[in-house]
Amino acid sequence: MLFPTFVFGAFFVVVFVVNWLTRPHPALWKPLMLAASIVFYGWWSWRFVFLLLTTVAVNWIVGHFAAAALRVSETAPAGRWVAARRWVSVGVTANLCILGVFKYWDFFAVEMSNLLERFGISNALPVLEYTLPVGISFYTFQAMSYIIDIGRGNVREMAPLDFAVYLSFFPQLVAGPIVRASEMAPQLAAQPDPRYVPAAEAFGLILSGLFKKVVVSSFLAGEIVDGVFADPSAHSGPEVVLGVYAYAVQIYADFSGYTDIAIGVALLLGFRFPQNFNNPYRALTLQDFWRRWHMTLSRWLRDYLYVPLGGNRSGRVATYRNLMIVMLLGGLWHGSTWNFVIWGGIHGVVLAVERLVREQRRRSGAGRVLPAHLGDMVRWLVTFHVVCLAWVFFRSASLSAAVEMLGAMVSFDGYAGVASPLVIAVTFGALAFQFAPDDWFDQLREAFAGLGWAAQGAVVGVCLVAIDLLGPTGVAPFIYFQF
Repeated sequence: MLFPTFVFGAFFVVVFVVNWLTRPHPALWKPLMLAASIVFYGWWSWRFVFLLLTTVAVNWIVGHFAAAALRVSETAPAGRWVAARRWVSVGVTANLCILGVFKYWDFFAVEMSNLLERFGISNALPVLEYTLPVGISFYTFQAMSYIIDIGRGNVREMAPLDFAVYLSFFPQLVAGPIVRASEMAPQLAAQPDPRYVPAAEAFGLILSGLFKKVVVSSFLAGEIVDGVFADPSAHSGPEVVLGVYAYAVQIYADFSGYTDIAIGVALLLGFRFPQNFNNPYRALTLQDFWRRWHMTLSRWLRDYLYVPLGGNRSGRVATYRNLMIVMLLGGLWHGSTWNFVIWGGIHGVVLAVERLVREQRRRSGAGRVLPAHLGDMVRWLVTFHVVCLAWVFFRSASLSAAVEMLGAMVSFDGYAGVASPLVIAVTFGALAFQFAPDDWFDQLREAFAGLGWAAQGAVVGVCLVAIDLLGPTGVAPFIYFQF
């Protein structure tokens, strides 16, 4: 169980302690929440608490001076925007340097060494071999969104304590969702009373998240995914294909399960986070997929990278270029290997092709080639399999391992018997569940909220016991903790 068990337990302990202590003394809420978040993060490694606090301090200072530049006399409006943007540039550079040193330096050093060795040049760049700080990509992106939004005049400067709580807030600190200051600051200023929260909705999210992570994700990881990706040649082609499908379900259940828990715990503290997943595997286009998958990251890349690059305002070629840049950098955000670059590149190329096809069809005025329902089925199949193809590179340990996986898909040797009826049922059942009615959770939550407190407690207890019984022995670490 290890770190996931600690996460589950720590969530509830922190919520209980903070709510209990601050009920008679509301002014203690923010200091206690900051302290609890630091302890929560420090339990993994106290060394990186100082990195988190440094990020908090640097970004608040930069945000303070950027906001101060915008408050200068209206007699020089152009100058104040220039000064604010200079501070934003300083802040973005500082954040990228921190992220670069801890996440990308070793990748750069190794690749540079390999390149120079081809020309007979010895490279003296050191390999630092740092442990990647948990959550650094998430809280760094949140920090950058804060100072960029200040420079744009979209948010006001936050008080130091409010900003520290915002950036270190423990529910989403280690794996998102990426919450913007414009979403969190008003809630921090209002300081909601934790005694009056949508508990039914919160516990529904937490239980669904636990089920997806502990039961679905861990089961598929242990029964088929880990074995197939570790040695694809030992499995038949249909088993390898099923393993890829199962990984698509696993990573969704794993990541959306964590964010369900994070959103639910935040609700118990009176804070509402943005939705991060919306049935992504029902998407009919890759563009629609990215509107449904890791939605807070998709919006971040759109608003702070794609639009500043010019978006679709500078012509067709520039639009395709911008899509490729965004998706390649989105791949690198996930990890510093060529596999992630290829993963991002696949998405970038297909997004550009989709856009090209839409433009050509619009110009030609072409109608439907297939009936509506059949056309939607074809579009879904193509989109889903493009996503699965990209997942092969995302999950594989190396580029050669990904190529081996692709080759094993057309092999019919080495049947290992991992495609059990239960694995097939869980994989395809989870995919079919993506097409459930959009309001099913709301109806379930309303039914749960209508129960008395004793009945609600009994339901929660039964669900927890069922999750424990259905889950395998031990739980795999959260996939997105490595990002």
